[in-house]
Amino acid sequence: MFEKMTRRTFIKKSAFIGASSLFGMSILSRCTRTTVPSADITVVKGDDYLKSTVKAVDNLGGMGRFVPRGSRVAILANPQRNNPGAFTKPEIVRAAIRMCKDAGAEEISCLSWLPEQNWEATGVKAAVVEEGANLIIIDLKDETLFKPVQVPNGVALKEARIMQNFFDYDVFIDMPITKDHAGNKFTGTLKNLMGLNSPKNNRTFHMMEWKTDIDAITHLDQCIADLNTVISPDLCIVDATEFITTNGPFGPGELIHPQKVVAGTDRVAIDAYCATLWGLKGADIIHIQKAYEHKLGEIDLDAVTIDELEI
Repeated sequence: MFEKMTRRTFIKKSAFIGASSLFGMSILSRCTRTTVPSADITVVKGDDYLKSTVKAVDNLGGMGRFVPRGSRVAILANPQRNNPGAFTKPEIVRAAIRMCKDAGAEEISCLSWLPEQNWEATGVKAAVVEEGANLIIIDLKDETLFKPVQVPNGVALKEARIMQNFFDYDVFIDMPITKDHAGNKFTGTLKNLMGLNSPKNNRTFHMMEWKTDIDAITHLDQCIADLNTVISPDLCIVDATEFITTNGPFGPGELIHPQKVVAGTDRVAIDAYCATLWGLKGADIIHIQKAYEHKLGEIDLDAVTIDELEI
């Protein structure tokens, strides 16, 4: 199902927003939890990306560990452009939806404010629709469709504006592609959460000369880390099969082909690992370091259990 979220549709749904979730805990209280998740990561290498995704999650204990029966699941993929290495592969999204269904999810939705044509051009929409999930596109120009959320521990970001529909769900799966980004050099699980935040609010992350000035880059990265203090994915599945290492985030750019799917719950450790796939360290990326300073996860990969498998 495809649903264009407009103000009229939002008003019809608004009675449900803010209510307790199916399991007695509001999504906002889940978002602001402070406990550090497990640092275990699974990396599966292979050219069948659907099978790699399934194996990666199964090695973590299976999707049932993250998706209780009867729950509503929100997925945040990244269909940013249809240039190779710039979008989450349809097969990876397809695998996640299938596993959620098998775990007994009542509803599965991909949420986005990116245009529908992005989803179509990348093939991700077809995967979503064919697997029986919902694609909900938020009108990015309507600020009433985004909920103000205070960021108590924010250094640079004091208030986020998270899409209202997000609060209708019990489980959140973060599904970025890791790749180059102008200015701060790296996109992964941490930066992907800007896809839940209002584009207008996201613009405050970007100061003048944010691609070249170190203070502006640091501000952008600090805002990304701050945003992650109020949203915590239940599971991260990262497309590291092929990605651009230049001219990000849209491409086209230089491609590398690690052929890997990376899964886990520790955003800091996952992003630090993905950085190594193209010769970087977690500490080289300011927002990974800042997220570590926020105690959102482990940046030292020697302190993390990483299972590397191949199919």
